[in-house]
Amino acid sequence: MILETFPFLHQDDVKSTSMGAQGEDVQLSPAARKHFPFSVEAKSYATFAVYKHYEQAKANAKDGCEPLLIIKGNRKKPLAVVDAEWFIRVGGE
Repeated sequence: MILETFPFLHQDDVKSTSMGAQGEDVQLSPAARKHFPFSVEAKSYATFAVYKHYEQAKANAKDGCEPLLIIKGNRKKPLAVVDAEWFIRVGGE
């Protein structure tokens, strides 16, 4: 998605690491980080409870607004959950 959003970047500017590797899950060149200043940690599971709550945010979204889910664990900072494709696209504007 990053390479599609920033077509001027080269294949070597964005690399996915292998499962179990230390550090960031998506390695970015300095050129890529200039346009996408995020450190990416990716997780993939069969199910996440957060999807149920995100679906509720989608159902409640009004007037074409992008759904935003805020989650917070006990004694943890709140986190924002948005659609990844939307997030990448907006970051590329």
